Amino acid sequence: MPTALIVDICRHTLLEVLLQHPGRVYSRSQLLELAWEAPDHRLDRTIDSHIKSLRAKLRDVNGSADPIHTHRGLGYALDIGA
Repeated sequence: MPTALIVDICRHTLLEVLLQHPGRVYSRSQLLELAWEAPDHRLDRTIDSHIKSLRAKLRDVNGSADPIHTHRGLGYALDIGA
């Protein structure tokens, strides 16, 4: 039986943004703009925390899955083939 991925609204919206264009690298500021109604650019490291949590949730569902890639100095991208 498949395991459901249960995430809060912030992580859900973040995952939706990444799923819209797999492979595209999004900067922290782009993710803030696209995933939050009133982004606060002083909190761009919040994205790192949400990505870390989302990765953990994805591993809970599939231990070998690591579809969110960090591109140092650029941002994050989703690889749906991972």
